[in-house]
Amino acid sequence: MENQGQTYSIPLQGVESEHCALIVSKGISQVKGVVTSRIELNNRRALIQTSSPDAITETVTAIRDLGYDVATVRATYNVIGMTCASCAVSVESILKTQRGVIKASVNFATAQVSVEYIPGVINPEELKGAIQSIGYDILIDDDSGSIDTIEAIQQDNFRKIKLKTYWALMLSLPIMIISMFFMDMPYGNEIMWILSTPVVVWLGKDFFVNAWKQAKHRSANMDTLVALSTGVAYLFSVFNTLFPHFWHERGLHAHVYFEAASVVIAFILLGKLLEEKAKGNTSSAIKKLMGLQPKFLTIINESGQQQQLPIEKAVAGNIILVKPGEIVPVDGVITEGQSYVDESMLSGEPDSVQKNINDHVYAGTINQKGSFRMRAEKASGETVLAGIIRMVQEAQGSKAPVQKLVDKIAAVFVPVVIGLSILTFIIWLTFGGENAFTQGLLATVTILVIACPCALGLATPTAIMVGIGQAAARGILIKDAESLELIKNINAVVLDKTGTITEGKPRVSDALWIDRNPVAKNILLSLENISEHPLAEAVVQHLKDATALPLENFQSITGRGVSATLRGNTYYAGNKRLLRENNIRIDHAAAEMAEKWLADSHTVIWFADSREVLAVIAIADQIKENSASAVAELHRAGVEVYMLTGDNESAAKAVAGKTGIINFKAEVLPEQKATFIRELQQSGKRVAMVGDGINDSAALAQADVGIAMGKGSDIAIDVATITILSSDLSKINDAIKLSALTVRTIHQNLFWAFIYNIIGIPLAAGILYPFTGFLLNPMIAGAAMALSSVSVVSNSLLLKYRK
Repeated sequence: MENQGQTYSIPLQGVESEHCALIVSKGISQVKGVVTSRIELNNRRALIQTSSPDAITETVTAIRDLGYDVATVRATYNVIGMTCASCAVSVESILKTQRGVIKASVNFATAQVSVEYIPGVINPEELKGAIQSIGYDILIDDDSGSIDTIEAIQQDNFRKIKLKTYWALMLSLPIMIISMFFMDMPYGNEIMWILSTPVVVWLGKDFFVNAWKQAKHRSANMDTLVALSTGVAYLFSVFNTLFPHFWHERGLHAHVYFEAASVVIAFILLGKLLEEKAKGNTSSAIKKLMGLQPKFLTIINESGQQQQLPIEKAVAGNIILVKPGEIVPVDGVITEGQSYVDESMLSGEPDSVQKNINDHVYAGTINQKGSFRMRAEKASGETVLAGIIRMVQEAQGSKAPVQKLVDKIAAVFVPVVIGLSILTFIIWLTFGGENAFTQGLLATVTILVIACPCALGLATPTAIMVGIGQAAARGILIKDAESLELIKNINAVVLDKTGTITEGKPRVSDALWIDRNPVAKNILLSLENISEHPLAEAVVQHLKDATALPLENFQSITGRGVSATLRGNTYYAGNKRLLRENNIRIDHAAAEMAEKWLADSHTVIWFADSREVLAVIAIADQIKENSASAVAELHRAGVEVYMLTGDNESAAKAVAGKTGIINFKAEVLPEQKATFIRELQQSGKRVAMVGDGINDSAALAQADVGIAMGKGSDIAIDVATITILSSDLSKINDAIKLSALTVRTIHQNLFWAFIYNIIGIPLAAGILYPFTGFLLNPMIAGAAMALSSVSVVSNSLLLKYRK
């Protein structure tokens, strides 16, 4: 079978819509050597499969030729070992052959090389290795990784757009004031010309450059319409400012439309700024997941000495030392020592797990109080954590963007408007009579002005801004329009158990004290204060009013509990096995109560002295107060509710029974959650996943809508598209209702955005002129354009007052 090569990720810039993605996809498909390609709009990247390094460079060139860009790094390194000009040629040549290197230029005089490369495809260490392979070397600084680099590029891009937007708004404001109130002031046209020129020529330059690139490839997008409408309005206004007598001789006033050109650019830039801000956290969830993996680890070398290495250097077989409080760096098996490990990022369960020799530990989990050595079984890129990272990325990238309506209309709208304006000019020249050229040119400009995409650009973001603001006021954070459009159609909700349906924190739910002497509580508090067991904290919190006593001979008994002595008497706290092994009499009433608690899936802790039981305590993860009513509300709305948990079958059954959930699955791993959601989707369900843990992140990304609890992990919140700040499940139904209202407003806005064009374009073309002599003035066209924007924004603001 022919080798199809590797898959490479190319970070994209400026590809903001489905229409743009289709243009880029078509361009990449024509690059020689690219076997397959896919655009992931949500992840802002193109995935290409190729065996040719040249194909990567040619793909970047093709993307840039289309008017879009690739996030690359430009760096300069000092080169060591060059002795002649031919050495410089060798270094430059070897770099240019490396996959992911776009440009390389060596300056022999300064002994430096300037390289432009794609982060994630190649890194400075690999550049260094390539140069070392031919006998030279470069000095590089520590690289913080491709995710950090790409994020820095995106932040820099956001700052540039922000600066442009502020300048455009500041310069456009006086132009609007002059055009509306002081049209007849001396040198008014000249002042507006001076103020609008930097807006059009400098701040709006990208629209014209991109429109030209689109035109070269026989394509058109929103940039084309912006460039045409503002360009024609600006040039027409410049002409009228310089040669007003041209119109005066024909009995017409020399109108200028500098305000139309500058305000349109200012508004479009503002829209881009809002869009960039909303998309600014695309890579933050992946970055935080990667942050769970330490950058360095401590290995025990062959001579028994400790040695710190970068995480990338870890290989299977390394003996690694993990100290208290450290993150486990890679997957492996404990070879020496014991500890409790917080595995909530994998299981979602709140209890830390005791780990002994030969037990498995996983990357990203947190070591508690003990210290241990482990043997690495996998390299850093092959761990369970790395698998979760990949699943989140793939699930995010595989979602088809829902908000395609505006882009689909724009794809047709742009060429239709251009065609109509040209056709109008031709018709006027042919049948217009004496002033055919003048009236035809005015009609053409009027069409382009009235067909300005300003209202079209505001239709969705203004409704989203108001809708998201209203949601935020109710404690619901919605990240994007996609979730707003989808959640109203959700017919299946998958709930995580721990931290979502339940509180997520073990607490003492009940206690039976056989010995009611207050000293007994003091002794138990003292025992649990010293204990390392995670459940001990729940008992300590429960007995916070008791007083700790100085104990002696404290012992932690693996798998059983703890013991200590006070004034010669021995006391125990642990499981039933601990009591039996020490021949402690178990009270009948206590035994019955313990059986009842165990049947309800509570954890039972026994407290005894050397002769008899003094108390028995139940610990449980409490169900949230409103979980049952929220589930019932979803059922009434016709939504099927499922519960997935990593906990055991009996615990899952108990929680499902108390909350009215019929469909549940227990002992589910993170990847199985995502698989379950995929199966629901394949059966035709539109699924919302509600979770709070890192272990839910892949499932949250896979679901049509991911909903995170506000008290959950940062990573779950980043991956999810909706966050419920109060962790109140009843807010899910509120989000569904708000979604329906907001989407309805978006559709109304799109109607208002186009109704002016549908009515205005024929009027601008002069359809009534043969019958009434009426020809729409470009000034009225500008007012209609502004009115369409006002209508859209006003309708969005009405959303604030709808219940």
